[in-house]
Amino acid sequence: MKISDIYSEKKSLSFEIFPPKKTEDLENIDETLAVLCECDPDFISVTFGAGGSSNCNRTIELAKKIKNQYHVEPVVHLTCLHYDKKEIDEFARVLTEEGIQNVLALRGDRNPDIPEKEDFKHASDLIRYLKPKEDFCFLGACYPECHPESENKIREMRHLREKVDAGAEVLLSQLFFDNEQFFKFVEDCRIAGIQVPIIPGIMPVINARQIKRMVTMCGASFPERFQRIIHKYEDNKKALFDAGMSYALSQIIDLLVGDIDGIHLYTMNNPLVARRICDGIRNII
Repeated sequence: MKISDIYSEKKSLSFEIFPPKKTEDLENIDETLAVLCECDPDFISVTFGAGGSSNCNRTIELAKKIKNQYHVEPVVHLTCLHYDKKEIDEFARVLTEEGIQNVLALRGDRNPDIPEKEDFKHASDLIRYLKPKEDFCFLGACYPECHPESENKIREMRHLREKVDAGAEVLLSQLFFDNEQFFKFVEDCRIAGIQVPIIPGIMPVINARQIKRMVTMCGASFPERFQRIIHKYEDNKKALFDAGMSYALSQIIDLLVGDIDGIHLYTMNNPLVARRICDGIRNII
């Protein structure tokens, strides 16, 4: 099933997970997947690292497990900055062979240890290249508070419009903690003629060090209420978990009241996170 078909009928609930670094640890991810699938998600996205076929193999093996063992539609992340057309063609061939139809097209993070190639400089280049060749539903990433490398929001919106014009049918947002930023971003997208579903990405705060690193990487702002939670509970793991989950739930409920298209949850492969969220919104979404 193509993910774009969901949004004509309902709001979506989806999760992101990442493949374990060691291939043998794929077996240990079943506890997480079992909990995620109890929540009846519309899809589960699987991240993809740069730098070689081993990353791709782990992503595809996990996507196959999700599809064939748990009967949930996988979305495979596919980065392009460190690959050439021949390598991308091979990835696409394997995805098609495995019956995987949904691809989140990404540029990928720059890494000084991995050489960049010349064929694809942006996710829109990847979509534009594969769209005529493969029967994929392409999803794209978006940044409610602007990509850290963007010159300004106007240039960011132009690039996002290019991505949609190239063939992205659904947009998944980077994490954020201020819903007003997201609502304003969606309004700006609609003014710019971007009419595809825009799904907010939510990451519950359960580890202060990790969330500070993620915020630094993606440029998300810290609302004052969020800062108070981190400051008060960062040295108390159990308290931070409860407070962070409550903050995330309040974000999700507010977004759903605001009539957004769905919720995408960054699970960090933590089954407790998924279960707490699903229990909190079971009768809402």
